[in-house]
Amino acid sequence: MRTGEPLPAVGEALAALATGLWHWDTATGLVTVDAEAARLLGLPAEQVTLTEAQARARLHPVDWNEITGVIQLAVAEGTLAEVRIRIMDEQGRVVRVVRSRSKPTFDRARKAYLLIGTLQEVTEPTPGTPAGRSAVTGDWRRSREAFLLDAGRALAEARSTQEVLRVTANLSMPGFSPDGLAVFGVEGDRLTVIGHHGQQRGTESPFSDMPLDTDYPAAEVVRTGRAVYLSSPEQYKARYPLTWPLAERFGRRSWAFLPLTVAGRTMGAWMAAFTYPVAFTPDERSVLATVARMLAQALTRAGVAESERALTDGLQRTMLPRLGSQRIPGMSVAARYVPTGGGLQVGGDWYDVIPLPSGRFALVIGDVQGHDVRAAGLMGQLRIALRAYASEGHRPDAVLSRASRFLHGISDEDPYDPRFATCVYVEVDPASGLLDIARAGHPDPAIRMADGTVLTRPTSGGLPLGIDPDADYPTTRLALEPGETMLICTDGLIETGGHDLDTGWRRLRTILEEHKGDLEELADTLVQAVHGPSSHHTTGPLVDRREDDIAMLLLSRDGDGCGCGDSLAAPPVRRSVLTVAQAEPERIAVARQQQRELLHDWASPDQVDSAVLLLSELLTNVLVHTDSDALLVAEITGEVGERRLRIEVADAGDDLPHKRRPGELASSGRGLVLIELLAHAWGVDPRGEGKSIWFELYESVNGSGDGSWSP
Repeated sequence: MRTGEPLPAVGEALAALATGLWHWDTATGLVTVDAEAARLLGLPAEQVTLTEAQARARLHPVDWNEITGVIQLAVAEGTLAEVRIRIMDEQGRVVRVVRSRSKPTFDRARKAYLLIGTLQEVTEPTPGTPAGRSAVTGDWRRSREAFLLDAGRALAEARSTQEVLRVTANLSMPGFSPDGLAVFGVEGDRLTVIGHHGQQRGTESPFSDMPLDTDYPAAEVVRTGRAVYLSSPEQYKARYPLTWPLAERFGRRSWAFLPLTVAGRTMGAWMAAFTYPVAFTPDERSVLATVARMLAQALTRAGVAESERALTDGLQRTMLPRLGSQRIPGMSVAARYVPTGGGLQVGGDWYDVIPLPSGRFALVIGDVQGHDVRAAGLMGQLRIALRAYASEGHRPDAVLSRASRFLHGISDEDPYDPRFATCVYVEVDPASGLLDIARAGHPDPAIRMADGTVLTRPTSGGLPLGIDPDADYPTTRLALEPGETMLICTDGLIETGGHDLDTGWRRLRTILEEHKGDLEELADTLVQAVHGPSSHHTTGPLVDRREDDIAMLLLSRDGDGCGCGDSLAAPPVRRSVLTVAQAEPERIAVARQQQRELLHDWASPDQVDSAVLLLSELLTNVLVHTDSDALLVAEITGEVGERRLRIEVADAGDDLPHKRRPGELASSGRGLVLIELLAHAWGVDPRGEGKSIWFELYESVNGSGDGSWSP
């Protein structure tokens, strides 16, 4: 062609360059191609109009799906849509690879896309080469999909904003990875820097607190909700001359600023900066846009989680006392609260330590039904009410009676969701170690004796708080000996891991008996054993594994073996005291069970059975032949293998027992006969008011029970 001659038609010029034209209207579903484009598609070299199904049959199915995604992205960003397409023959073989470039538009009235573009044959790039980064097909595609899956999983598992930023900074994008990242947020009408990576600390100061109307890419992204891609420093300087000096000193060559959008609202912007030129092909933009969407979701989740944690931590600090300020002379206290169930990290469990006007202290632990906001609110109100009643100087039974009436009153405000609470209230006399215990439907306390033996202490109790406003709560008095530790807890500590009350107590007993550290270490060990990773390997017998909150209090009276020091010295005495009232004959069964627990490591099982039988006989005689209550004292002294068990039952009756000779059909009169046959020693001691009957058994290591024992 000579100079001055008219230019050839566009179609002729494109044909000379082996480039075809195509037109696609999604409203009509028709694709029109010229002769060159038809040839590239494997059709006769003549203009033809195809249906979408006919055109799709000529393309690789994966590439057809890729085209639709690239078109939507290009329309959203107002850029060209570029994609590599594999052309298939009738046998499903790839005959060539073409590159399509088009300028898509969206007709809102017809709700359809309109595309006019070109097709040109290209050589399939080698995977892993720079040219391969822009390819849609091949290994790069598989690497991209694997990267997005890994990135999505990592961001979904991030629990905090800082963790989200660390995950984002460590993402290795296939074919191109930024070496500088920044996440911008919005506060009012100003841009803030949430976090950054690849820059030195302090370099973010010019970009923080920047007005949104500033001529800066991140500010523009927040204002418009559209991404900004800058492939070269020249392009950055031309578009943003005012803020270019701020970015120039970092020495980057390409930048991508993408909106962080959640539920249609732009909450910030993400900057990815590169030290080498990046063309930002449609595929690279697609990867960046996908990561930006996942990053926005992850930041939103982390923000919500951090807000919930701040709320629940504040509630927990407000509702639970600080034991550091509580000093009980001659005693030590340790407490733990572990939220484990439900979405909120605070529920209905609580504990409290209350100084009383008498100079004593009260320990309180309880559990409001449920694990939700209402349970937490009721717990806070009930805790304040209990503290107020206790500070007025009421006895334990009166405190719980008033608390039950209070909870019943506020629960009636919502008749469709009535709530109750279990509770244990312990009034402690530090000087004597006496414990006055009132219990409202809560698990009994457990005592760790000075030698490590653990017993559950049965106490009288009443209904849970809030059920009956006129309920009574009897008081049980126990003595905490020097070196002993009392545990009171909510059922979460017992039943976590699928346990019931029985198997859960056995698990706790083992931990309490074997522990040799101080009181704080014991509290940590108990929580770790039932809530830590090791608990998942020793689950309970029940199928239902719904977890509950854990609250517990440990009270130790100073002395050897209390867990207050560094050693566990076994003292010479193991003692148990129990009162059996005339109106409570069922407590004889409690006494038998407690006696078996006291003798859990006794050498001779036959002697254990004998002790339980004789104990039952003595208690029954008091209830049948007198009008007074029975006081049981069981005491074990001596070293293991040579111990002595002494059981004494006292009552206020004046009549001394005497041995009888009952006939074969007699229903009574054999108590002293059994004692004489089974006990190694026994006797009756008159007192000023009443009497006591006692017997002794001497431990036999070989189980013969021959009575050989040296005092």
